[in-house]
Amino acid sequence: MRMDPTKPLELLILVCAATCSSNPLVDIVVDRYHIPRACPREVQTEDFVRYHFNGTFQENGQQFDSSHDRGKAFISQVGLGRLITGMDRGLLGMCVGERRRITVPPHLAYGSIGAGGVIPPDTVLVYDVHLLDIWNPEDKVQTRTLSKPAGCSRGASASDFIRYHYTGSLLTDETFDTRYSSNETYDTYLGQGDLIKGLEEGLLGMCVGERRVIIVPPFLAYGEQGYGAEIPPQATLVFEVLMVDLFNPKDELTVEVTEVPEGCTRRTVVGDYVRYHYNGTFQDGTLFDSSYQRNSTYNTYIGMGYVIQGMDKALQGLCTGEKRRIVIPPHLAYGETGVGGLIPGSAVLVFHIHVIDFHNPKDSVQIRVTHKPRECNATSEADDWIKYRYNCSLRDGSLLYSSDHYDSPSVATLGANKVIVGLEEGLKGMCVGERREVVVPPHWAHGENGAGDVPRSAVLLFELELVELQKGVPDGYMFVWLGDGPDPLFDAMDIDGDKEVPLEEFSNFIHLQVQEGKGRLRPGMEADGIIKDMFDNQDRNKDGKILEEELTVEEKVVRDEL
Repeated sequence: MRMDPTKPLELLILVCAATCSSNPLVDIVVDRYHIPRACPREVQTEDFVRYHFNGTFQENGQQFDSSHDRGKAFISQVGLGRLITGMDRGLLGMCVGERRRITVPPHLAYGSIGAGGVIPPDTVLVYDVHLLDIWNPEDKVQTRTLSKPAGCSRGASASDFIRYHYTGSLLTDETFDTRYSSNETYDTYLGQGDLIKGLEEGLLGMCVGERRVIIVPPFLAYGEQGYGAEIPPQATLVFEVLMVDLFNPKDELTVEVTEVPEGCTRRTVVGDYVRYHYNGTFQDGTLFDSSYQRNSTYNTYIGMGYVIQGMDKALQGLCTGEKRRIVIPPHLAYGETGVGGLIPGSAVLVFHIHVIDFHNPKDSVQIRVTHKPRECNATSEADDWIKYRYNCSLRDGSLLYSSDHYDSPSVATLGANKVIVGLEEGLKGMCVGERREVVVPPHWAHGENGAGDVPRSAVLLFELELVELQKGVPDGYMFVWLGDGPDPLFDAMDIDGDKEVPLEEFSNFIHLQVQEGKGRLRPGMEADGIIKDMFDNQDRNKDGKILEEELTVEEKVVRDEL
């Protein structure tokens, strides 16, 4: 028969007190042979304790009882007579994790009568005790903040949905559960009874990124039943918690404007196409995606369902160059399911975005004259040859190309399809010396595919200056008359009157017409080369000279060719 030290055996003690003992009257002897470094709490009267023990006789070391043999710790209240007097005294001041050897004289144990056939009369008892837990019915949930982000503006409250990591342990530091090993948060609503009461209370007020220790007494945890094999009955629980995320189902999109460029004249609307850079993080700052890492903007239409609902809303009302911090609750993002292994379910997303440019498919080329000379007698138009300086940049100011990178300004014949349509549009109607800023949407530039250093769907900004202008000739022509040509034409060409016009004479004639302002050669090409081509076209029999009959074969055609 084993003796249960919870039975005080009042009758035996009374008898012992009334009779003379053969043992000297001595107090208990306590040997604290292992004391933990940290002892935040000591056993006091009326505290409950949970401990393991081995009970032996001092005389011969024979074991008479052991909680280890029963496979469960012993639980009792101290100082109210529920234990033998010697144990009531011997447990006082003990720390969790401490090991004591308590020697109890008979008059503070089972006296001169003993206990049945288990403990003989007048026996000195030795208890080897390992304290596992302390609590008191007056205990409250204890919280201690280990770290807290600066500028925390919101703490968890009832009805919030929270995501957190935790390690749960007993007071003896034995871990019974952790979320870190699976790298998955514990996700739940606060205030709906899904958690033990003490943990619900301890989580209130926590900020995202905060680390907190929460100590929960047994009656606010799993109480007398415990939980499975991991949590024994009447166990105080210690949770070390990291708050990863929190939101409320009533939360709306949050937009914080962090930078707005000066002179913003246009803002994004539904139907616009926007290019932006972003960093996407969770509320604890963990990065899950970044356009910067891909060195490519994210491009999309606004308000047409191509992005998550919260981002669709947040992209409206933006200026080119604007920066925003956007907080999107999960019901406006990826909801309870998340995205594969990238975004957990019920995750709040934080985007830091920088708008590079935007346009609308209906946009045309925008032209702003920044300088116009007082005298403007001629302006550029189709077929004209022009020389111009330019800078080509993205709307964020990134320079792509510049005529300054070359030895001389750029040249072009308007209408020859040698430059992008939007640039050609911006070069029309310019005076020599005029300067312009021209905004070219992508459908007037390099489109969805981009080209070279020009990104896909990029809006381009050109800074232009017209340096030289030579009026042109229609496409397919090398020379045009500026009025009525001479009639008869051959006689005018045959300057020496010998009825034949060799190349030299033909060249002199054409140069004379140009000098007198009667005709115009195609600009941008070497004049003698053009004249040689014109001569070859008229020298039909290829004998090195033009005869009158060669002109009169098809005189109208000849005049047009000239």
